[in-house]
Amino acid sequence: MRIAVIAGGVGGARFTTGLRDLGDHDLSIIVNVGDDAWMDGMRVCPDLDSQMYALAGVHDSDRGWGRRGDSMRIDTELREWDFGARWFTLGDLDIATHIVRTAMLREGKSLTEVTDRLCSRWDLGVRLLPASDDCAETWVDCPDLDGPVHFQEWWVRYRACPRPASFLFRPGDAELSGAARRAVAQAELVIVAPSNPVVSIDPILALRGTREALATCPAPIVGISPIVGGRVLRGMGDVCLSAIGVAVSAAGVAEYYGARGNGLLDSWVVDDVDAGEVPEIKALGIHSVPTMTVMDTPERARRLAATVVSLGRDLLACRH
Repeated sequence: MRIAVIAGGVGGARFTTGLRDLGDHDLSIIVNVGDDAWMDGMRVCPDLDSQMYALAGVHDSDRGWGRRGDSMRIDTELREWDFGARWFTLGDLDIATHIVRTAMLREGKSLTEVTDRLCSRWDLGVRLLPASDDCAETWVDCPDLDGPVHFQEWWVRYRACPRPASFLFRPGDAELSGAARRAVAQAELVIVAPSNPVVSIDPILALRGTREALATCPAPIVGISPIVGGRVLRGMGDVCLSAIGVAVSAAGVAEYYGARGNGLLDSWVVDDVDAGEVPEIKALGIHSVPTMTVMDTPERARRLAATVVSLGRDLLACRH
């Protein structure tokens, strides 16, 4: 089955790894680039790297970022020089990734080409696609700070504590990459991973051409709720949702995404504990099923992926 997944970093990577491990599918993972930033002269792409490292089996799951077993000699030396953004830590192996990426970008390669080159080191079993080859960074407008700050600074330096007034996707003319557009057009199933709706999925949807590509693709679109029992399991998605006035619930996020047509979803998978919200979601015009969505083991990630693919097959069969 040809499957396109729209995803962010760590939470999305748990799902895409489980999906990959099912085997027998042609997988394209369209990854958020709103987190991307210039750091210490290097182009850093946190969500792409989290996906790549997780699928390669080298991700540091304890820290939640970077390479497992990495050292920090370069970061320590930069601190001695009092150089760069000292609130943003990079491991030595991670820095090597950023050096390769930066050099290739400066040679005129697209981010899609660079990502293909980086991923070729491992047999990932999927193709990672940056959502855009354009600069499309997310900024955060916080009244308590002196003007908007880059998402990374708000997220890492300030730990998402200054309450945001809005999230800004810059520049506005960035568009969905050609490779990502083709992946959506050719897919038999499109999955919206259980990533942060505001800062992982919205930056992809905000790209020029994304909503049109999703609206016209023949495949069913199935989303997975990142909310379980009224809370997020990782990160600060509750802060982001509350800032834009969206209820921190499975039904709240479903309503925010909307039903296919004016909105995004054909079907919305929620956790068993949120089964009571299914009628509310169905009233929005979105098919919904409860299942186990907590991916605290690789086996549970595979089970969730298998459930979503089975649901996608059923929806596809109904269309035919």
